[in-house]
Amino acid sequence: MKKILFVMILLSISFAGYSQSADAYYNSGNAKCLLKDYKGAIADYTKAIEINNKDSEAYYNRGIAKYELQDYKGAIADYTKAIEIDPEYSDACYNRGNAKSKLQDYKGAIADYTKVIALEPNSEDAYYSRGLVKIKSDQKDSGCLDLSKASDLGMAGANEAIQKYCQ
Repeated sequence: MKKILFVMILLSISFAGYSQSADAYYNSGNAKCLLKDYKGAIADYTKAIEINNKDSEAYYNRGIAKYELQDYKGAIADYTKAIEIDPEYSDACYNRGNAKSKLQDYKGAIADYTKVIALEPNSEDAYYSRGLVKIKSDQKDSGCLDLSKASDLGMAGANEAIQKYCQ
């Protein structure tokens, strides 16, 4: 209940005095995401993007909302736009890899996780996810090496995956 009240206050503050601004729509989209109103969030992020089409965060967050609705192609398009605006946006690369994996585009997912690792060499999540995708795409040895690296970096669950897939 406190969370809903907080979100309602956040929404009212967001629209106070500048209801037509990109920031107001962006903040409203964030609040709706917290409430799991993904369709409403997408509508607000879209309005924010119409006002400011150079906001990589708005594309990224709209991609998250689309992903939650299992619109993986739409999520990929938004993550791609966020990356075009900010080529070093590693979270967008990672999430795009996740969406590609859901569509069984393993080659594309591996490329995205590899880019994340190039940007953030200690990304245990990227090593872990790339490892699992490599194993799914018949690259077991390389995938197991990635899982081992994820484990070395402290990834919870990597050792379980190693036991399951690499023994």
